[in-house]
Amino acid sequence: MLKNDLFLRACRGEEVERIPAWYMRQAGRYDPDYRKIKEKHTLLEICKLPELAAEVSLLPVHKLGVDAAILYSDIMNPVASIGIDFDIVKDVGPVIHNPVRSAGDIERLKPIDVERDLSHVLDTIKILRGELTVPLITFAGAPFTLASYIIEGRPSKSYIRTKALMYSEPKIWHNLMGKLADMAATYLRAHIQSGAQAVQLFDSWVGSLAPHDFKEFVLPHVQSIFSSLSDLDTPKIYFPGVSSGELLPHLTDLQANVVGLDWRVPLSEGRRRTGGKFAIQGNLDPYVLTAPSEVIHEHARRLLDDGMKEPGFIFNLGHGLYPEASLEKLKLLTDFVHSYSEEKISSGVKA
Repeated sequence: MLKNDLFLRACRGEEVERIPAWYMRQAGRYDPDYRKIKEKHTLLEICKLPELAAEVSLLPVHKLGVDAAILYSDIMNPVASIGIDFDIVKDVGPVIHNPVRSAGDIERLKPIDVERDLSHVLDTIKILRGELTVPLITFAGAPFTLASYIIEGRPSKSYIRTKALMYSEPKIWHNLMGKLADMAATYLRAHIQSGAQAVQLFDSWVGSLAPHDFKEFVLPHVQSIFSSLSDLDTPKIYFPGVSSGELLPHLTDLQANVVGLDWRVPLSEGRRRTGGKFAIQGNLDPYVLTAPSEVIHEHARRLLDDGMKEPGFIFNLGHGLYPEASLEKLKLLTDFVHSYSEEKISSGVKA
């Protein structure tokens, strides 16, 4: 039974008693209990064991007191269903054994079959809905970010093969992006039908594009994902990843509820650039967590003061948690976000 709906209310821009908080990659390697599980199972193995994936998803809810759970999964999971063979390699990331680099490669990609190939993910969602008292967020990878892996063959800093295909073969590029958009939309719809209460589209690396290129080569496919889910009342979040501040003005027509910001853009500026049309999520620099707690709390205070100027603010990081993050500091940060914002709101600040 849902006992804490602060996150969902903030997504919809409604008033809240305190600011909700959750953290990208909150179910992860900073937690000693998770590290013990990883000694016996790989990431992909955990994802295929619904009871274990649910257990990992629940750890930060119990330990940190966050206001939302996020499904333990990986953005690469659904691409196996469409014909991409990959592994998650330690200290590397996704490694693709059959990269997609030609029209023929793209034509061979199949439509996703969630029930056949990803029923374990849906089972995990159902288990979590039966146990959680806070909302459950699930997610998918956005087309550009997934394309950057399946074209390059592994994580890249230059995205040279990806951009070469995009600039040189625009028809082939849009065909690939359309297939990845259809995959993401189908996958997220199945999540919602299985009980997800919010969904996030991760576009971690799209900030590598110039605004014009984002608008021409990527935005139509992001729009199609949210448009295809617009009949569902479930809150929808778009996170355009790191270094994406210059892309924000192009997002104003998205049929989403929330836009996530990285730490390079002040919250109030992010609202301005997106036309005030969305709730805002973010955006503490994850590496601030290396500092003493009093320094962390000062940064959080500044973000809260800025974020609470308008309704619709969710406290989060500007990117995912890193493995060396401190569980204790995260717990203290969550407590601080709750206590400070509750005090400010009770004194008359609207949020």
